Amino acid sequence: MQEALTIGQLSARSGVAQSALRYYERLGLIRAERTSGNQRRYHRSELRRVAFIRIAQQVGISLEEIRAALDSLPAARTPTAEDWAKLSTTWRARLDEKIRLMSRLRDDLDACIGCGCLSLRRCTLYNPEDNLAGEGPGARLVLPG
Repeated sequence: MQEALTIGQLSARSGVAQSALRYYERLGLIRAERTSGNQRRYHRSELRRVAFIRIAQQVGISLEEIRAALDSLPAARTPTAEDWAKLSTTWRARLDEKIRLMSRLRDDLDACIGCGCLSLRRCTLYNPEDNLAGEGPGARLVLPG
């Protein structure tokens, strides 16, 4: 295999612990070939896959969804920018919703901290007598229904 990386090299280059890389491999997220001594060797293109996994996880995409997305990539060649763009469009609406929610949380938190007293009369999260329990679990005033 040309340009092969050991697990230590892949870990150092990607910033991902070796144990996590082995876990990703077990889940089928990344692939390694084995040497005659049964040591893992990763093609350099796996660096891009690991970066994609880390970024997707940071925005809340599950490993199962990440695997499905990566499975849609061509196995016989390094994914192109077009391949990656197709993947990103499948998550665009979800990411836009997360951005909207985080912006709302930031703005509400600024207002809450800004009042100085954490007044329950002005609190956008205040739920006296747990009146919102019938609408479902979680922060019903913030989370989308």
